[in-house]
Formats: sequence, structure tokens, C-alpha cells
Amino acid sequence: MRLYFRDIERIGTPPTAETSGRVFVANHHNALIDPILVLTDTDCEISPISKSTLWKVPGLRWLLDRAGAVPIVRKQDTPNKSAGDNDATFDKIASHLAGGGNILIFPEGTSHSEPQLAPLRTGAARMLVAAEGRKGTAQTFQAVALEFDRRDNFRSRCLVLWGPVRTLAEVPGLGEERVARITEQMDEDLRELLVEGETHEERRLIARVAEMLANDAGDASLAGWNAIGRQVELANRTLRELGPDLIAHVEAKVGAYYAELAKYGLADAQGRARGREVAKPSSRWARRALLAPLAVPGFVLYGIPYFIPRMVARRYDADAVSTIKLGTALVLYPLWAAGLVGLAFAFLPPPLNVGAAVIAVVSPFAALTWLDAYWGRDPSHEATPAALSNLAKLRNVARTAIDDARSRFDATVTP
Repeated sequence: MRLYFRDIERIGTPPTAETSGRVFVANHHNALIDPILVLTDTDCEISPISKSTLWKVPGLRWLLDRAGAVPIVRKQDTPNKSAGDNDATFDKIASHLAGGGNILIFPEGTSHSEPQLAPLRTGAARMLVAAEGRKGTAQTFQAVALEFDRRDNFRSRCLVLWGPVRTLAEVPGLGEERVARITEQMDEDLRELLVEGETHEERRLIARVAEMLANDAGDASLAGWNAIGRQVELANRTLRELGPDLIAHVEAKVGAYYAELAKYGLADAQGRARGREVAKPSSRWARRALLAPLAVPGFVLYGIPYFIPRMVARRYDADAVSTIKLGTALVLYPLWAAGLVGLAFAFLPPPLNVGAAVIAVVSPFAALTWLDAYWGRDPSHEATPAALSNLAKLRNVARTAIDDARSRFDATVTP
């Protein structure tokens, strides 16, 4: 995960190693990437619930079994599925929870790229109620949300948000009414953690406004963006009812500013800086300079396998791009490295063969450092002074529109 993602941030407190009898519910965007992120951000043992079709993927069955994953038969995968197809699985999960085990489930039922949480299914709540009936470990549940800046991109950033722990015994009701209440609480907890929009366009506007406000506050982290984004989301919902024209004005001005940013390949952080050089710690550049002799062979030796995972991912489900990329790379890169090491010992005399083998293994990590530096560069110096001046004006206009909307919202919510 630390190799695939450039940065993994966290909000909230993950469960400790002693956690037992808990159902973790999460939103779902990235197929197998999502459960791996959750499992690697906590110290307790968790068994993920996964769709049964994954066990048919060559090589994946062994990994899923080692992770303690439990297969669930979904209606969309098995149209002729009967009501009893998952009875044995539910019984197994209930016993696991009652015995102190933990499970991770994605109650939306499928991974997706929609701008908001899909309606939650009731399976997680039913598992909890069934486990409670076995009179074992006291049952709890906890929401864990996942946010990404570019969810399909290698070396992007992600944010893991841990919600409050809920005790099942505190949820009132009987039968289906109680199942519904548990599911509603899970839905509410997840939505409290996520930045959402009714449409992709609406969520994009919320994300852009949150980015501008976070940059102005001096916080470029995903955690800062998420905190501000949830406030922007609330204001957006309120103002769309009271002043849709005001929201349309904000959308037009922010859209014009971001369209101009896109012309020069800039992000808001550079547009805000108006071309001023962003200071970089000299120690970081010194380290990169020292790694340059390794980075160059890394780019040369691993240029081909770098592009293969993304080519393979294009052939599969758009909501599993990151999973396919990571899975392909985990197979391809070790084999490629082993091939390079083998060639070094086959065609070079000692001690050159040992040196070449070391370079073959170490050089891609040095190249990765330079790749991160390239993606994190500030290209604002490539734009003309006139272009930067225009960007500054467009940003000021967009910020004025945002501030006007903010004032309207404050006046609305203030008694």
C-alpha cells in the first residue's frame, strides 16, 4: 500500500489489537484495494466479506483464503440465486462474530464511481443481530470511510477515516424494524465521514471549493480537504434550496478558474501562488541528487513494466482499475527483476554481475522518488506573467463568489 499510494492519511482512531465482535462497514470504490487499505490500517484481525466470483480468479483464491475472506453470493452475479444460498455463510459469520471475530463488509454491495454513497443493504445488520442471538461477545459496529484524490492513479493519495464505535445493544427495536435502524445508523455514520454530491458535477464543485479554501488555510492535506469539504457540502445542500442562482454563479466562476488552470497544467496551489517559487527543503533535493545515478537506470530498466499494468487495467471493469494495476504489478515486477538479475549473472563477470544485480533490484525505488518529484513539481514558472496575472484575477473572482455564498449560508443558519 505504501508503494502504490504516495501518501496515506488517517482521521479518527483505528481499532486496537484487542477489538472483538465488531462489524466494520466501509464505502467501496476500488475493488480489492479498499479492503486491503482497511486491513493494513488496524492492528486487529479482520475477515473481509467478498463477492464469491473473486474465488474464480486464478491465483486470487489462495490470497483470499489466507486473509480469512468469506464469500458471499450476490444476486447480480448469480441471477438464479435462491434465498438459502448464503444461509450457511451467514451462520458461519454469526458464529465468528459471537466468538470474538471481526468482519469487514461493504454494504453498498458493489464497488462504484458514483459521487455519493449507494443505498446500503441490510446484510451487515442481519449478521450483527444473528451474532447477538448466540449470546457470545457483545457486538459493535464501526464505519470506516475511504477518500482518494485520484483513485485510479498509481502514487495518488488516500485518506482513511474511522467513525465512532456503536454498541448493538443500544439500538432499540425488534425484527425488521431493528435491522432497518442499524442500517440507517451505518448509513448516517458513513455519510458523516464522506464528501458527497448529488451528481458528479456537484461533487466536483464541492471538491474544488474545498480545495481552494484548504489551500487558503495553508492545509494541503486530504484530511484538511475532507474537513472543509463536509462543511462545503452542507452549505451547498442548503443554498441549492434557498439560492440556486447563487450556486450557479459560484459554479460558473470556479469552473472558469479551473478551466484556465487546466490550460497550463496547474493545480490551485500553484495558481494561488501566482508563479512564486514554492520552497522545497534542500535536504530533499540533496537526497534526489544522490539517487540520480540509480534513478536513471531505474527508468531505463523498468520503463516497459511500468506501462503494462495500466494497459492491462484498461481491459477490465472501470471500478477495479487500481486493483488490476496493483495485482498485475505484484506479479510482473518481481518476475521482471528476477529476469534482470538472471541476465546479469549470465552475461557479466564477477564482480560486475553482483553490482548489476543490485542496481536491477534497487534502481526502481530511486526512480520512484524522482517520479514523485515530477508529479509534485510546480509548473507555474512555465506560464507567462500575463497568464499568471489572469489566473490571479480569475481566482479572486471565484473566491468572491464563494465568500458571497458563504455569507448567505451564515446568515441562513445564524438565528
